[in-house]
Amino acid sequence: MIYRLPPLNALRVFEAAARHLSFKEAAHELSITQAAVSHQVKSLEEYLGVELFRRSGRGVQLTEAARAALPRLRDGFDALAAAVEQIRERGGETDLAITAPPVFTARWLMPRLADFSKRNPKIEVRVVSSSKMVDAGALDSAVMTGTLDLRDDTSGVEIHLGLGEYPGYRSDRLFGVSMVVVANPELGNVLKRPEDLARQVLLHDDAMNLVAHGNAWQKWLEAAGVGDRVDAAHGPHFSSNILSLEAASQKLGVALALRPLVNDDIASGRLVAPFATEMKPIGSYYLVCPEVIADRPAVATFREWLLEKAGSS
Repeated sequence: MIYRLPPLNALRVFEAAARHLSFKEAAHELSITQAAVSHQVKSLEEYLGVELFRRSGRGVQLTEAARAALPRLRDGFDALAAAVEQIRERGGETDLAITAPPVFTARWLMPRLADFSKRNPKIEVRVVSSSKMVDAGALDSAVMTGTLDLRDDTSGVEIHLGLGEYPGYRSDRLFGVSMVVVANPELGNVLKRPEDLARQVLLHDDAMNLVAHGNAWQKWLEAAGVGDRVDAAHGPHFSSNILSLEAASQKLGVALALRPLVNDDIASGRLVAPFATEMKPIGSYYLVCPEVIADRPAVATFREWLLEKAGSS
């Protein structure tokens, strides 16, 4: 429907003058001159073809036509103000989709996410875990999984373990990682030296091999100086670090893990890290999002919160 309306500013001036029954008070409220009020009222009367005010002493009185129209005009302005406020509030409720590696999601993000929701109850969060967020060996080009539609209310951000070089995307470094050996506390008690691993089941997973850009166990054993004394090839394989860590906690063997992601498991006693050797792979965790949406309220709020939490890790 096409609405044939006079200028909105003229209607606004008329409503103020009608409410105060004074051009002077309307001018004061709207921060304009009294002459400007008279001009807007006159232009509205010419547009409508009716008289709206009559002079009465130092003030003005509404005509019958103006009195009849004023209640509906006020209702209209109230409805317009409510609509604008709804739009403004909607702008602060943008949905946020977060895609992150499985182990980062489960071991680091999820224990902290309740704090974000408590601070920002109007932001609806959807979390997706994907192994594609580990850039192959932290060397190859990143695979961006999201498709961006600027008309969509949902903003998408990703957590990558990589080098942070993503053309067209804004990336914020969260923290680096180090690879350590972890085991169930009962099993950890018998592990005194790295060569003791020769008598243990080594749990392998695809994610650690991807992070290490090769056989993760072989590289860790070499860093510990026992690469020629422990067979890095034997042991069951898992598709993700989440599974190998769960297997380690159930005493099925010894796994590799990334610090600080397992710091909470170690602090709680669920797992132990029996050796001091830590292998530092190439790459760090980064928050990544398209430059064109980086300043959206939900994205900016999440970035500020995430960097705060990462800094305290």
